[in-house]
Amino acid sequence: MLAVLSPGQGSQKPGFLTPWLDLRGAESRLRWWSASAGVDLVRLGTEADADEIRDTARTQPLLVASALLAAEQLPLHDVDLVAGHSVGELAAAALAGVLSAETVITLAGVRGREMADACALEPTGMAAVLGGDPDEVLAALATHGLHPANRNGAGQVVAAGALDALDKLAAEPPAKAKVVRLKVAGAFHTPYMATAEQTLAAVAAGITPSAPARLLLSDLDGAVVSRGREFVHRLVRQVTAPVRWDLCMHTLAELGVTGLLELPPAGTLAGLAKRELKATGVPEIVTLNTPRDLPAARDLIARHSGPPADRPVPAPSRVVVAPAVGSFTPAEGLVEGARLSTGQVLGQVATRQGPVEVTAHDSGPLTEWLAHHDDPVAPGQPIARIGGHA
Repeated sequence: MLAVLSPGQGSQKPGFLTPWLDLRGAESRLRWWSASAGVDLVRLGTEADADEIRDTARTQPLLVASALLAAEQLPLHDVDLVAGHSVGELAAAALAGVLSAETVITLAGVRGREMADACALEPTGMAAVLGGDPDEVLAALATHGLHPANRNGAGQVVAAGALDALDKLAAEPPAKAKVVRLKVAGAFHTPYMATAEQTLAAVAAGITPSAPARLLLSDLDGAVVSRGREFVHRLVRQVTAPVRWDLCMHTLAELGVTGLLELPPAGTLAGLAKRELKATGVPEIVTLNTPRDLPAARDLIARHSGPPADRPVPAPSRVVVAPAVGSFTPAEGLVEGARLSTGQVLGQVATRQGPVEVTAHDSGPLTEWLAHHDDPVAPGQPIARIGGHA
């Protein structure tokens, strides 16, 4: 089983798109996307220095464009699963068929500009906390009024919040932990980004998404999302919510992923996977950074595509599916024939990381339970069927 991963902010390097412009049509594609993003993607990817491409308003559309540009050179119809870290989720949405390339480039431009503006409202920042007991790290963040903006697994939590609070954390780090300040404009994935979330929500309300054509993971909780509208809602919510990449990696392991392909600029997510998945078996990994890596990427896709025999096939849109592996418990008193409303809780899946709610993606009668109390379920497995509208 193959997963394609799209990296997030901080993975960019000066000139990393230069070799891709030798491919036929690549420069024209980037210039077309530049019109949607509101920035010059060609210049940013080839000539801009590190400080310029660190600017959130420029970095986010650049990263999404780079992932999509490389993906166009690959036989992605054979790919089983896609996921993205932070802004990389936008690229994943396009690769899953939920949104068009032009739509996600436009959203990346809006997201980047609005998050940059939110950073200017109040002096905030971020710091990586490396090592230490996870519970003790989270307790230390809470003590200082900081937020766990990224929980990346592999002993890495990113703290975010007021600059003076970050200074205090660095002066009094958790036991056996190291605090490293990050060169970012502000506290991403925290309530400090509320204005950006509001604007992105207003723009996203005009989008008509499609159902995912392959398994698509969400950074909010590592769950498989089977409805396009729900994933767009999660994309918006994720601006102020923590990135739970640790849970995404748990899902990759639970699904039995054997091959990982990281799109450019690649390396960060591959490194996290190598460290986090040691216990369950590290998949074969290919990092795609230049066109020279394309033969290895295509070979990986050819050898690892195709779900294990016991993995459920994504269900039709009128079927509610499990978001994670675990045991299912239906909501008390909810019986077949009951009228469901969109967003209504149907039950929960008990996982090793805690309970995950299962909600109705549409309204209509609950015509059939496909999983029952304490039944083991896997991501994408059908749980309930919703009938047609009366």
